[in-house]
Amino acid sequence: MDFFSVLSMIGGLALFLYGMHVMGDGLAKVSGGKLERILENLTSSPLKAVVLGAGVTAVIQSSSATTVMVVGFVNSGIMKLSQAVGIIMGANIGTTITSWILSLSGIEGDNFFIQLCKPTSFSPVLAAVGIVLLMFIKNEKKKDIGTILIGFAVLMFGMDAMSSAVKPLADVPEFTGILTAFSHPVLGMLAGALLTAVIQSSSASVGILQALCVTGAVSYGVAIPIIMGQNIGTCVTALLSAIGASKNAKRAAMVHLYFNVIGTAVFMIIFYSVNHFVAFSFMEEAANGAGIAVVHSLFNVFATTLLLPFSRGLERLACLTIRDEQQEVAQEQQDELLVLDSRFLDQPAFAMEQSVHAAVQMAEESKKTLFTAMDLIGNYSDEKAKKVLELESLVDRYEDELGSYLVKLARKNLNSHDSHTLSIVLHSIGDFERISDHAVNIMEAAREMDKKKLTFSKKAEAELKVLCQAVRDIVDNSYKVFTEQDRKLAQSIEPLEEVIDGLNQELKKRHIRRLRNGKCTIELGFILSDITTSLERVADHCSNISVCVTQVRDDSYDTHSYLDSVKNEDGGTFRGMVLQAEEKYMLP
Repeated sequence: MDFFSVLSMIGGLALFLYGMHVMGDGLAKVSGGKLERILENLTSSPLKAVVLGAGVTAVIQSSSATTVMVVGFVNSGIMKLSQAVGIIMGANIGTTITSWILSLSGIEGDNFFIQLCKPTSFSPVLAAVGIVLLMFIKNEKKKDIGTILIGFAVLMFGMDAMSSAVKPLADVPEFTGILTAFSHPVLGMLAGALLTAVIQSSSASVGILQALCVTGAVSYGVAIPIIMGQNIGTCVTALLSAIGASKNAKRAAMVHLYFNVIGTAVFMIIFYSVNHFVAFSFMEEAANGAGIAVVHSLFNVFATTLLLPFSRGLERLACLTIRDEQQEVAQEQQDELLVLDSRFLDQPAFAMEQSVHAAVQMAEESKKTLFTAMDLIGNYSDEKAKKVLELESLVDRYEDELGSYLVKLARKNLNSHDSHTLSIVLHSIGDFERISDHAVNIMEAAREMDKKKLTFSKKAEAELKVLCQAVRDIVDNSYKVFTEQDRKLAQSIEPLEEVIDGLNQELKKRHIRRLRNGKCTIELGFILSDITTSLERVADHCSNISVCVTQVRDDSYDTHSYLDSVKNEDGGTFRGMVLQAEEKYMLP
């Protein structure tokens, strides 16, 4: 094997790994977060968990990606550790699909249809279709399908290049001698584990082993322990992912490790014990791609069948390894309120869904903060006031976490829909946070009234009640616009916001009249002004949310021009909606 053959082998390996990466990314984008949602909504049935874990892994072609997602789910509190165990087992079965696809390259025969089944025959067709979809089709879903086809074609060409480059190694005695050393179960297992740990993909390392099979120097006695080691090596990705995660997330990674280590140990003890007495004849035979796929699948099915009844035992073993401490338990309970996890950033579609979910939670907490504060007007209690401060602090935390997370997510390759959604969420969370700030201002005004034993007149109370109801309605509607992306409902926000502005001005005028007539005090006037101004500002933020949803979806970001066009449109629709709102929220 000369220098240029080595270069060809390195180039083939690079194409193979890159093709696998591109294909995996394309599959993840096409799924659009749907596969992750299936895992997220998983029931507690262990068998169903295994099936779903295998299915998701077969589709995205990476047990490491599935396991890392599971670690993220457990870390975020979305999934229980007991649910994660079955998925991890299923992921090991699902990852064997790749080896079966790669084994097609070993098909032999002169028949046209048999030749057509060889990847080297249909990969050029897939590459041609993929490049057409990528270059000439505007639909993003179809472009993602094109990426998958290109990735698969590159993967197969890389596989073919590797196989062609290593074929001359069959005549190199040194290479044969090295492989013979790997026929020792422990050495072979260590070699497989090390290779997989370095490239962080058992599918890729199995593919490399299948490529080496063309030399004819890889016997089953060499291949089997290497395959066993590959299953252990793939645990490195999940273990690295669990660094800095919660206790349960670390336990999920440990379950993955224990499953593969125990499964490998039991399989090898049974297999080599039987081989010692029976002496399997196939051990000296040259392995092929299909044989590698069979061994890979049989081992993972065996390990899952063996350990699934003991899934609770694996869970307990992981808990014994990663023990609880009281302060850490409290911290984990506090961290459960957010579903964001940096591990999800490798699956941008799902990360975007989780961000929206967190933003909706933030909106609910913001609304709860405001409505609790409004209830304090004329009915103050220290307990509710404390609740307002706690909720406002929680909303601030949401804004910090979401803002940082969305900035990271914005650097990922998002489709147009997710890109628009990210812009809407990023713009809106600031408004949610400001609304909770105004809630604190309202609470402080109510506290001042209670402390100084001040009360509004019956007339002022009735007028303020109308304004509060209008603000409650605009908050409910604008938050619904955000959560449901309801652009039709968004049309009702701006007219109501204008009515609230008018109500605020009218309340201030009426207060001045009462002040002149000696029916109110300047001190109460300041408090009333603080409350009505805060309520008006809340309506302004509701308008911002509504406009953002409409503008971003239309790829337009000039808010002032948009509001001018809405208010001055010729049809009179806007003015009619304002009049309807004025009738509904008429002051007594």
